Amino acid sequence: MNEPAGPTGPVKPTGPAEHAGPVEPTGPQGPTGPAGPPPPAARRRGRPPRTESAGTRDRILTAAREEFSARGYDRTSVRQIAKAAGVDPALVHHYFGTKEQVFAAAVEVAFAPALAAPDTLAEGAPDGVGERLTRFVFGVWENPTTRAPLLAILRSAVTNDTAAAVFRRLVAAQLMRRVAAQLDLPDAELRAELAAAQLVGTAMLRYVLRLEPLASADVEEIVARVAPVVQGHLTRP
Repeated sequence: MNEPAGPTGPVKPTGPAEHAGPVEPTGPQGPTGPAGPPPPAARRRGRPPRTESAGTRDRILTAAREEFSARGYDRTSVRQIAKAAGVDPALVHHYFGTKEQVFAAAVEVAFAPALAAPDTLAEGAPDGVGERLTRFVFGVWENPTTRAPLLAILRSAVTNDTAAAVFRRLVAAQLMRRVAAQLDLPDAELRAELAAAQLVGTAMLRYVLRLEPLASADVEEIVARVAPVVQGHLTRP
């Protein structure tokens, strides 16, 4: 019988190769079957996923505040903050960036209760603004829940220039300018800063340095003595 013809001539038999066994797979499967998941170390490399919960971010901020309070700004590192929060240091950088940016975020959270202070200027008669503002500020300090974060941040701010600069920027941008905007006076910004100096200075001596007898004085006595000074800064011609 003649051999079947191909397109250009007779097709030659392939020989024993036709009966060869299966060829080992190449590529991702490897010679022993499909490849398994990468080892844990490989999965941890690279930028952290963006699916982390909001609770993780809050946990990092809480840890940062506690570390800055316990160690001060200079002796606190991103690695220490990450360890205290139970996360990888890359996750701290992912959410906040540098140590200075972590500190700034922690300051903003800690200072948030005091940022409502300018709203008290618009409430009630102008001749009572000094007492309202003073009572509000010391109310924040007297509350243990709001005092603890403020203490943690202020202790770093008074011992490090970088931390102090971050704190000043926040106070100026989010507190003093808002207070000044409520005052219909040509030197409103200076007045607001003088009032803040009175309030912050008193709070520092009482709550941070705990200078006696100021530290043990009744808060109502403090309000009664400080409020007229604050009133003068804000409204006196």
